[in-house]
This record gives sequence, structure tokens and C-alpha cells, in this order.
Amino acid sequence: MADAAVIKQHLIDPEICIRCNTCEATCPVGAITHDDRNYVVDAAKCNLCMDCIPPCPTGSIDNWRTMPRVRAYTVQEQLGWDELPAEWSAEQLAAEGVLAEGAGGSGPTSATLPAAGDATALADTAFGSGAAVQAVSYGATLPPWSAAHPYTNLYGPKAAEKSITATVAGNVRVTQVGREYDTHHIVLDFGAMPFPLLEGQSIAVVPPGLDAHGRPHHPRQYSIASPRNGERPGYNNASLTVKRVLEDHQGHPVRGVASNFLCDLKRGDTVQVIGPFGTSFLMPNHPKSHIVMICTGTGSAPMRAMTEWRRRLRASGKFESGKLMLFFGARTQEELPYFGPLQNLPKDFIDIHLAFSRTPGSPKRYVQDLMRERAADLAPLLADPNAYFYVCGLKAMEEGVVLALRDVALQSGLAWDSVAAALKREGRLHLETY
Repeated sequence: MADAAVIKQHLIDPEICIRCNTCEATCPVGAITHDDRNYVVDAAKCNLCMDCIPPCPTGSIDNWRTMPRVRAYTVQEQLGWDELPAEWSAEQLAAEGVLAEGAGGSGPTSATLPAAGDATALADTAFGSGAAVQAVSYGATLPPWSAAHPYTNLYGPKAAEKSITATVAGNVRVTQVGREYDTHHIVLDFGAMPFPLLEGQSIAVVPPGLDAHGRPHHPRQYSIASPRNGERPGYNNASLTVKRVLEDHQGHPVRGVASNFLCDLKRGDTVQVIGPFGTSFLMPNHPKSHIVMICTGTGSAPMRAMTEWRRRLRASGKFESGKLMLFFGARTQEELPYFGPLQNLPKDFIDIHLAFSRTPGSPKRYVQDLMRERAADLAPLLADPNAYFYVCGLKAMEEGVVLALRDVALQSGLAWDSVAAALKREGRLHLETY
């Protein structure tokens, strides 16, 4: 491939991309980067491993251009795009002294691409005992075998008429702290427009107005916090968990465009929405399946959706569910969303463990600490093909959680390499961090 005069250059469609960071987090060679405008692929680093293809919720990452290697689009060129360039024609390639793949003749051709979606075949080689722990390589790209069929990309960003206008049916703060750090539970009503959603899926909100470049804002992705039959059962609505962003991950002041727009919405306001997205972070439908949920902050949104769906099924009296375990972390109790409602859930329904890292006068505690303390309960679930693990929250938690699962397995005498490969291959460990 290194000597080929023509390559298949991997590109990301800026019109479809919702800037969720999944691709950059997944790429094992650091070929994907971004600025405040676009996510792009560095042709000099991309090895066509295809690891980033299955996790992408929109398909924006699955784009290729046959290019002369010497004319490959640079990172800087891609960062300035508003849309993908057209494919080079055979005549253009010939003018550069190269032939397109399959065009005949004796000229050099591009290397054959790996089959898209072949991540499962690679899974069993990703967990060698000598390999460093790269948390993202452990996450499954397949949904649980019993998950319901998801609908995706019903409303897309390519054309304005393909978005959907949702009406705000409710907006309530779900943390105890002041405005600077408040988190909101926002209910959106889709009216007569069909918008089927499953627990674990997401939508993207298109903030109004223009960015610093004078262009419409890019969509921002949010996980659904309500179950499949709506925040209010039987109504065509859904809820989001949104934290007001006033600083970046480095602590620098920044006003999040979408989060502040959403947190300030009033009942009756309207929002432009696209989606749904997500085909793998889905809950199992099998009644005896066990679910372990590990989250921080607004990563609780999909966990709330899964818990509420199981609660409604249980209330029907016709569903005998497996175990539910929740490991939920926040800086303080006051910053933990839904703290009050969590206390009202029956103890025989869900096993809840809360970790607080900034409680005055108390040692720092993280979700992985609680997981190790409950190793005796988690170990059998790691070995149970009917148990599923979901991780959602800040990117920094991923490695700690995977290491905790590894320690739990090793302490109980399980072969971690085999367990980890099975979790990925069978769609039993799902990582969704940001």
C-alpha cells in the first residue's frame, strides 16, 4: 500500500457527521483529529483497519475517494470543507499518470480494503496478555442478540426539510446545585411525525443561529433518557439529560452552544432534531438477561431509559426480569442527576451503588472502586452469556472501568483474555463515552 500510486483515501462527510467523537476515540493509530468545525482523517496515518466504521452512528465515516497518493487531501484541506469533494474521474487519474483500480492496463492499483464490519473477526486477537489496555478495543459493535430492531437516520442533516421540529413539553432541573452546574431533564414532543426510539439510541439537536464562521451550527448528539414507549407512555415523545456547559474539559471558560440553548428552553419552544442514531448500545429484550450499568453524570441518560423500561415491564406483572445493577458516579451528591428518584426505586428491583469523588471530608470514590468491592457479584455476571455491561460518561472513566472488570475476572479465576473476547464478540460490553 505504501508504494501504491493510487489510494483509497478515507474521508468523513461533514454534512452528515454529528461530531460525536466516536471515530477519534475508536481509531487505534490516531489518524482521526478535529477542530471546532470538522472531523478528518490523516491519510499518512490511516492504515484502513476499519475499526472506526461500525461504531459511527450516522455512517458519515464510511466515505472513500480514489486518489493519486501524491495528491491526497491534507488534514488542513479537510478541516475547511463544508461538503465532500467529487470522486476523481478516470480521465483525471490518467492525467496524473495513474489508473483507477479495475481500469485495466499494467499501472499500479490501490490495495484491497478490508471488509467493512469485520471487527468481530479481529476481536479475538485484541486481548493478548502482553498487550496494553486500550479500553475502546474492548467495546462491542454488535447489539445483544435479543435487542429490538433499531430505526436510524429517519431524519437527516443533508436537507433542512429532512429534520423534524419537536416541541418542548417539559424542562426541569434534576440536580440540586446552582445554575452554573445545573443538569436538566427535557421532554420533546414529536407531534404527528413518527420518531421510533429504543433505549441506548440518541438524537441530535441543531442549535439555531450561526457559528463564528457564519455557518449554521453543527448538530449536537444526546442520548435518549426515556424508554421506547416515551417519557409519557403512549405518547410520541422522548426525554434528554442535558448538563449546562460553561467550561471545557481543561477547565477553560466556554459557553456550550447546544447545552445552554436546551437548558434555557421553555415549554412550547421548538427544537430542530435529526436521527435517530445508534445500532449497538441497545438493551437486551430477553426477560432473564442481566444488565450492569456503569455511568457518570449525564451518562445516566441511557441507563435511566433502560431502568424505566424494565420498571414498566415489571409493573405489568408479566415480566420476570434478570438482575439490574447500577454504578453511578458524580463529584458530589448535589451534582448527581436524578438522585431523588433513584432513592425511590425498590431495592429488590435494582442494586444501586453511588460514588462521589469530591465530597468534603470524605475520600475520593469512583465507580471502579465500587465495582471492585462488588467483585463477588460481578464475577458470575462476567461469565454469564445472559449478562450485559453498559458504560456511559466521560472518556476518562473507560480505562478504569475496563481495568476493574479485568481485576474482577482475574480475582475470581476467570481467564480475562477469553472473557474480554466473548464480551466483545457477543455484544455484551458496550462503551459510549465522550
